[in-house]
Amino acid sequence: MTDHLTSFFPTGRDRGVTVAVEGFFAFVWFGWGQAAPPSWLVVPLAVGDGLAVLLTVAGVVLTIRSAGRLRVMADPAVRRRYSIIVGLEFGLLGAGAAVLGATGQQQWIPAWICAGVGVHFFPLASTLANRSLRLLGMLLIAVAAAALATGLASGTAPSTVTGAGAGLCLLAFGLATLLTGGRAASATDAPT
Repeated sequence: MTDHLTSFFPTGRDRGVTVAVEGFFAFVWFGWGQAAPPSWLVVPLAVGDGLAVLLTVAGVVLTIRSAGRLRVMADPAVRRRYSIIVGLEFGLLGAGAAVLGATGQQQWIPAWICAGVGVHFFPLASTLANRSLRLLGMLLIAVAAAALATGLASGTAPSTVTGAGAGLCLLAFGLATLLTGGRAASATDAPT
């Protein structure tokens, strides 16, 4: 079980950065979800934002307290692949958002961004040796599809679905990385 957890979640400084990044982007998505939510969702989104801030801080503290270098900074080949993946993601998502905005379809931008973020986790999972990103990517793509379907079938804003759904997914994965990744790292450090 421990070997499975160790290979599923990052360890060391990579773990801290992953927690901080997932916490930060959970905060961003919960915030985006507050653009046009139903009244019953305002408080849960605000609570999600508060939890995301705490998770981000925990990730920063964990990063500072962890020894070693970040995988993406230590290996030039990994850094190059990471830069290409993120650069392509930003370019494609920005272009798609611009097209949606220019054609008067700006309500679909959150679903587009959520789907693109989900897709970019697949190559990042290999590049960063973080298998948990594949599952997170699948969930974000499902959230984007739910936002599209809900937006087409009802008056619910796609930003409400993506904000709550993506925020919750990122918060859950950041928390799992913080807690489970720590147990996996401790177990591998323990004498046998």
